[in-house]
Amino acid sequence: MSQALTLARPYARAAFAIAREEGTFAPWSEALAFSARVAADPRVSALLSNPQLGRGDAVALLAPDAAGDTYGRFLGLLAESQRLPQLPEVSALFDQLRAEAENVVKATVTSAAELSAGELETIKAALRRRFGRDVELSTAVDASLIGGAVIDAGDVVIDGSLKGKLSRLQTTLAH
Repeated sequence: MSQALTLARPYARAAFAIAREEGTFAPWSEALAFSARVAADPRVSALLSNPQLGRGDAVALLAPDAAGDTYGRFLGLLAESQRLPQLPEVSALFDQLRAEAENVVKATVTSAAELSAGELETIKAALRRRFGRDVELSTAVDASLIGGAVIDAGDVVIDGSLKGKLSRLQTTLAH
């Protein structure tokens, strides 16, 4: 995994520099996400490793219809360097760079039950205060948490779930 990230990092930075220069963060992010989903498919992954697949065919396979010429040339460079399998990592790193540039923290709230819009706004406001940045929330439901929620904001994980509290209590009692 770390090797894939190391290989993908310069390409993500290059894509980010191009998108910043053109002022097209959103289209690049969408195009990279599309290409990453396609490249991650096991059938496509096997096809991409086939040496008989031409560069143009690989680009045509991975580029969304709305992508511009610059994006096509970028994919061509990845194909030429045999880095198309790293597209998922390139996409993820690009999104991290974009979030930093736009001063946004992406967080996932996993709760035991569906949260109301008011509860999500409260969480979003608290995270905005904590990080001093705008917050983009995504949600997930995991009934195994029993109650409460787990907030994953990159390097920061806040476990306020009942499952987590019981686990910490068990650890404390065992020692």
